[in-house]
Amino acid sequence: MKEILIAFGRATRSLFQRDIFWHLLWPGLVSMLIWTVVAVLAWVPVTDWIFAWVGGWSFVGSWISASEATAAVTLVLVKIAVALALVPLVYVTAALIVAAIALPMMLERVARRDYADIEQRKGGSNLGSAWNSILAGVLFLIALIVSLPFWLIPGVGLLASVFLTGWLNQRAFGYDALMLHADDEELDRLRRDWRPQMLLLGGGSALLAYVPVVNLVAPAYAGLAFVHYLLDRLRQDRLVRGVTLLDAEAPGREQIPQ
Repeated sequence: MKEILIAFGRATRSLFQRDIFWHLLWPGLVSMLIWTVVAVLAWVPVTDWIFAWVGGWSFVGSWISASEATAAVTLVLVKIAVALALVPLVYVTAALIVAAIALPMMLERVARRDYADIEQRKGGSNLGSAWNSILAGVLFLIALIVSLPFWLIPGVGLLASVFLTGWLNQRAFGYDALMLHADDEELDRLRRDWRPQMLLLGGGSALLAYVPVVNLVAPAYAGLAFVHYLLDRLRQDRLVRGVTLLDAEAPGREQIPQ
């Protein structure tokens, strides 16, 4: 838990690096614009379709048809569930943009400033990152759709959203944070060995998606936190295994302006 809090603290510090904050902001803005347009255009047909779908369930249909009041309550619950579902959809879209474009840009600057002593073994690739992000996004959407009926139960939607978004964070950002510095073996092993902690880090980041204004930078901020957490884990792992770290102050190493 201590290492996770330290990662969040270092990610917050990185916000003040040159050119970093813009890369935190623009993916969230783009994603919110996309889903705002979709919501405006599709709100009525989507809510009507889900209401009709729920009404087709034998154990719910009779309850809805019992009175106008119960039908109205069900419709309100459907609208709340759809509204809640928009939050993870905005987040996952921004997270995929971050994983594919923004995080590699931020990773280079953060790594050169804070982790210049870690040799880059490039066990990952941009192609691997893209494939990992696409697969994570597809699996996330499938799980989201499967879980939707349970969102009509008050509170379940929020819990499901945080859990699924936390899983998405550790799946997408876990690869990207290590792809430049870890070799193939380290990339697979560290993500496997530290998966519970990564889920906790991802879940904590997912909660930020429900904080107004902060949610605009939440996906990229989560990516930064994963960079700090996993590169520090990689550094400690190499020290334990007796791998010699580089001299971060060696002549010829480019320094990032403070």
